[in-house]
Amino acid sequence: MEKTLAFPDLLRLIDERSAAFRTAVASAPSLDVRVPTCPEWTLFDLAQHIGEGRRAWAATIAAGPAATAKSEPENAPAAPREREALSAWLAASTQELVDALREAGPDRGCWTWWGASQSPKTCGAVARHQLQQITVHTYDAQVTVGTPQPLPAEVALDGVEEFLSTCVATTSAWPHKPTAFDFHATEGRSWRLTLDGNGARVAVADETPDSPGVAVHGTASELVLFVYDRIPADAVRIDGDATLFDLLREWEPEE
Repeated sequence: MEKTLAFPDLLRLIDERSAAFRTAVASAPSLDVRVPTCPEWTLFDLAQHIGEGRRAWAATIAAGPAATAKSEPENAPAAPREREALSAWLAASTQELVDALREAGPDRGCWTWWGASQSPKTCGAVARHQLQQITVHTYDAQVTVGTPQPLPAEVALDGVEEFLSTCVATTSAWPHKPTAFDFHATEGRSWRLTLDGNGARVAVADETPDSPGVAVHGTASELVLFVYDRIPADAVRIDGDATLFDLLREWEPEE
């Protein structure tokens, strides 16, 4: 597996992407505009989701490794609708998360929603996933205001593996014919997701020379946006059986 981002870099990038999110929200003509990539939400809904989510994860981290469920913050202020107040509320939410992560450190145990994945149940893994979440939602906000930007390369290069190891990897048996998905970033990194009776596991693609069932090629940013369903299949190059992605999206592992 590729080396992941160092913990201080994760915290720095969470802060940077959060600032970019606030910039996008501040430039919107209205907070009631619909988010094209999350059509059930307005921009205010998205901002509320971001802020409340960061505070809840801060509380979960602070609860320590003995926690058995996600924690909710006590007496947390509601998201304000006034533009400058909302920006300040979002900044405070991010600061709560970063402070909680910094105090806990990367190796302390933490409740997580992922089960038998390849991501550990640690604060470092939470920080890694939180970075990807705020990065993708920053893209959502930028699309909403008409200024979409590619994801930063250092974030996206970590994001492909993070998505596969956290959101897809499982010990539940793949109910179809064994296969593999390859993801090739133009920046020079590749990953393979193998699915069979033992579940789903991700590895560096060049360590598994057999041909995959399907391969996706694009920039790391495009690959992350593709796996999160933010861009269509024709925005990347797909070789092989593209219908395998339909099977993967429909699969609901039992853990």
